[in-house]
Formats: sequence, C-alpha cells, structure tokens
Amino acid sequence: MEANTHNTGRLPAAFLTPGSSSFMDFLSEHSPELLPGNRPLPPVQGAIEAPHGTTIVAATFPGGVVLAGDRRATMGNVIAQRDIEKVFPADEYSAVGIAGTAGLAVEMVKLFQLELEHYEKVEGAQLSLEGKANRLSTMIRSNLGMAMQGLAVVPLFAGYDLDREKGRIFSYDVTGGRSEEKGYAATGSGSVFARSALKKLFRDDFSEGEATTAVVQALYDAADDDSATGGPDMGRRIYPIVTVINDEGFKKLTEDEVSEIARAVHERRMEQPDGPRAALL
Repeated sequence: MEANTHNTGRLPAAFLTPGSSSFMDFLSEHSPELLPGNRPLPPVQGAIEAPHGTTIVAATFPGGVVLAGDRRATMGNVIAQRDIEKVFPADEYSAVGIAGTAGLAVEMVKLFQLELEHYEKVEGAQLSLEGKANRLSTMIRSNLGMAMQGLAVVPLFAGYDLDREKGRIFSYDVTGGRSEEKGYAATGSGSVFARSALKKLFRDDFSEGEATTAVVQALYDAADDDSATGGPDMGRRIYPIVTVINDEGFKKLTEDEVSEIARAVHERRMEQPDGPRAALL
C-alpha cells in the first residue's frame, strides 16, 4: 500500500474507499504481497529447519471452555525454546492455540486478531463464533503453499458462543478444513497422547477447576511420551499456559494458579506415575 508522498496529512485513498469488512480482503486488494501466503520462498532441498510449537489441548465444561498448551518449541531434535507462548486471545470471547511452524503461526494469530477487530469496527458488531472459525479456516487455506514446503500451521480454536451459551472447540487440517470437536480436542506432535488422556478423563459435568486440571493432566501425559512436548519445569518455574473462556470473556490463569495445579499433578504422579485411572465399566 503506497504511503502518502505529498505530505498533505491525508490518508491514502485505499483507507477511504468503501469495501469489505474483512481485513484480509483489504490487504488482498491493496497490498497482496503483505499476506504471509503470498511471500515467495527461495528454492530449498530437504526439510526446512524452523522452530515448531507442539501440543495444544482444549476441553469444554458447562459454561465455557479451557484452552491450554505446553511451553516447548523444537527444531529437529533440539529444544529451540523452553518458554514459548502458544495460546493467545483472538478477541474477548475466543482464543487460538498454535501448533506447527512457530514464526508463521504467531504471525497468523496477529493477522487473525486484526481481522476480527477490523470486522467489529466496520460492522459495529462482533462476528459470530461460527464466523470466526470460518475466517480462521480461510487464513489457514491461504498458507497451503508454504504448508506443502514444510511450513505448516495447524491451530486449535476455542471460544464461548454467546448465542448458544456454551463453549465450543474447532480443529483444523493444513488445507483449512475445519471440524467442530465435541467435549475435548488436541493438536500438535503430542496430540495423540493428550487426546487419549482426555478421552479417559473427560466428563460432561466438569467444573471449571476440574477442566483446567484435566488439560494439565493431558499435557503431562503428552510430555511423558512425546519428546517435543515440554512438561512442567519446576526448577525454572515454567508451566503450561492455561486459559478459560466463558460468558465473562477470556481469562488467562496466573502463573501461581497454574503452578498450584501443576505441582499437585506432579506430586500425585510421584505415587501414580501413569496418572489417574478410568474405571473399567
């Protein structure tokens, strides 16, 4: 988008032209080169080594949803970062957790936040939760070219649906295909283990506190079996990021709140290393 070179103090014409309420559409029309998926990549041979975010989990409870992620980023067999943040608010009533190429994922989240804010300013109303999930799907699809070169982004989206008055979870594949998950979901390298843990722990009548404990348990199990997922680091005081979205909006649990849950889980694992056991019948 061209700057105002005449020094008149007026905004460029692009900002004054009526158009779509989508910020991505605005960029596509006026400065398409700024969209991540339109950036040309140099020719490469073999896999591209870039930091990757790993495991994200979510679980609903009556009145809301919990979205959480571990703190480890890997680059091949190396721990690239021990305290990366992978869960971000999308707006007041939704959040997104990132798995995949960390740099692109964080950039996509920022663009998604701007997309929702732009819509609200232009339309004077919030986009529905279903609409937000669809917008994110479009953004992931626009990154397909990079995904085919190994730079994939596969987020998990969760929020409180003001119309249905309940928490909802949406998962995605690299092509932008989305699915609504019932009760719980996981994505990332440790998702198989985290999802299996939640499958045994999940109950429809979870309280908010039980839901937050369940996702921490699931991340603990993922870290136990997946080298790319980081467990609670008591020495460095690095704990999972845990967020809650309900009718009051988005809330990120404090470090003290998460550390209390993580330490309780860890102490219990000293006696029962494999974690809580589900009843056979």
